[in-house]
Amino acid sequence: MTIIPGKYRHFKGNFYELLGVASHSETLEPMVVYRALYGEGGLWVRPAAMWTEIVDKDGYCGPRFQFVAPMGENSSQSKSR
Repeated sequence: MTIIPGKYRHFKGNFYELLGVASHSETLEPMVVYRALYGEGGLWVRPAAMWTEIVDKDGYCGPRFQFVAPMGENSSQSKSR
C-alpha cells in the first residue's frame, strides 16, 4: 500500500495534511500521521487501512480521504470547517 504525503479532503469536506506513515510500536500495523487544516490543527493517527478505505454512508460511496495536492503545494481549495 502506497500512501502519498500531501493535502487530502475527507469525504465530509474537511482538509487534512498527511505527514507520513508510521508503524504501531506493538503490532507494526501501518498508521497514517496527519493534521487537521482547520481549527487548532490537531495531530492525529489512524490505521492506514482505514485511511484508504471506501465508505458508503449517507448517500456517498467513495474514498474516505481523497488526495488533493502534494505537500507544500498550494491548492485552489480553501480550508473547510
